[in-house]
Amino acid sequence: MVMSVDADMLKVLADPLRMRIAQLLAREALCVCHLVEETGAKQTNLSNHLKVLREAGLVDTEPCGRFLYYRLKADVVGSLAASLGRLAEAAAQTASSDRKRPCS
Repeated sequence: MVMSVDADMLKVLADPLRMRIAQLLAREALCVCHLVEETGAKQTNLSNHLKVLREAGLVDTEPCGRFLYYRLKADVVGSLAASLGRLAEAAAQTASSDRKRPCS
């Protein structure tokens, strides 16, 4: 069984503010002004984190008048979750068996 978990994606989400942004965007599309209100972070700090999330492919943008709304990409998060699920399943199978590699 080949398991692949996107380590770079995990690094992106490991930052507490980026994870908080992802959690907020999972509920609704928000612009930076909403994220400032919700997180208390500075606009420039949020913009930098949103850039990282966009470059990682986790967030889409949608222009709305003079504002730019951000939305979490469910398919990307779902793919990461599925990868982690397969990893957990493999670990559970190993834990329930006495499978171990012999030392030489």
